[in-house]
Amino acid sequence: MKAIRVELPGHLRTLAGLSGEVMLEIEGPVTPSAVLDVLEARFPMLRGTIRDQQTRERRAFLRFFACEEDLSFAGMDVVLPEAVVEGREAFLVIGAVAGG
Repeated sequence: MKAIRVELPGHLRTLAGLSGEVMLEIEGPVTPSAVLDVLEARFPMLRGTIRDQQTRERRAFLRFFACEEDLSFAGMDVVLPEAVVEGREAFLVIGAVAGG
């Protein structure tokens, strides 16, 4: 089991009643999908806010980052960088900025 650090945008922290980053225990490969499975199980009010409940894909206006790398389009089953798996870096869920 691995302890993963997750940082959420302010509106999702508020919804979940959090004040900082979340520590999650992940079994097996550490992928965005695995992280979100554990996050949604622990904080059910977040179900459907980060990924679509039907398709299980990331919502359009959220991005995933780890180790200064945008992983938003890498897929939900890509193994996260070793620094995240070891707890040295956080898995970041960031609200995308849009406009024109």
